[in-house]
Amino acid sequence: MAYVGFVGLGVMGQPMALNLARAGTPLVVWNRSPARCAPLRAAGAEVAASAAEVFERAGTVFLMLADETAVDAVLGRGTPDFPVRVSGRTVVHMGTTSAEYSAGLQDDVRAAGGRYVEAPVSGSRVPAERGELVAMLAGDDDAVAAVRPLLSPMCREAFDCGPVPDALLTKFSVNLFLITLVTGLTEAFHFAARQGLDPGLLRDVLDAGPMASSVSRMKTPKLLARDFAVQAGAADVLKNNRLIAEAARKTGVASPLLDVCHALFGETVEQGHGDEDMVAVLHALETRTAEVAP
Repeated sequence: MAYVGFVGLGVMGQPMALNLARAGTPLVVWNRSPARCAPLRAAGAEVAASAAEVFERAGTVFLMLADETAVDAVLGRGTPDFPVRVSGRTVVHMGTTSAEYSAGLQDDVRAAGGRYVEAPVSGSRVPAERGELVAMLAGDDDAVAAVRPLLSPMCREAFDCGPVPDALLTKFSVNLFLITLVTGLTEAFHFAARQGLDPGLLRDVLDAGPMASSVSRMKTPKLLARDFAVQAGAADVLKNNRLIAEAARKTGVASPLLDVCHALFGETVEQGHGDEDMVAVLHALETRTAEVAP
């Protein structure tokens, strides 16, 4: 039996791995916090005692990890463990890191005798639960072709983006739109509330018009109910915003809307709302309003 590995069972990783397991994929998983593995065990996946065991047992390993430090730690990068773990295996990097980091990681994986696929996804917790994420793929054609069928339980579509790091750069472009879109939606409801308007009416008008989208229909009920339960966390949005801004600076690209959002999400996290959904940027807007109110 050819096992597939999955490391990183956070807000996104856990439902993604669950969809793999429920589809019958022979799966071996590991997470730094063992309690996150329990639903996977119940769904039929095998739980490894360590990240190293995942690589020992699986030919393809998906990584859905928080940052570059976590990826390096799981891979044992910079230690003698690294070539042992990646040689003869395909490493699928699904998290969000800098484009430069991903390109360097590909070089190291190849040098150690492994294959590397960049596969970030677009979508938050709910699409992850429904298996409706959109994947962006980059890497050698044969590696991408081998990984693509494994994505079916997690993603409704997968797009080839060319060489690494073009999948991550495509995701940055998508997330730039998402961040500015949700911030604008939140500001619109904040403005309406301060004008004494019925927010339910604003929702209905938006839903009936050309600006309605699956994003607005997912986030508007949260704004109406002041429901900040996480779908896409504010701290993660801030991290994405920073990565996109850094990529823009390196290529001399102006990003004025993104820069305003960066400041707002920085304020949101500083106020203690980093673990809440991205619509918690409302707190930063309310604070700014209080500061300028006559």
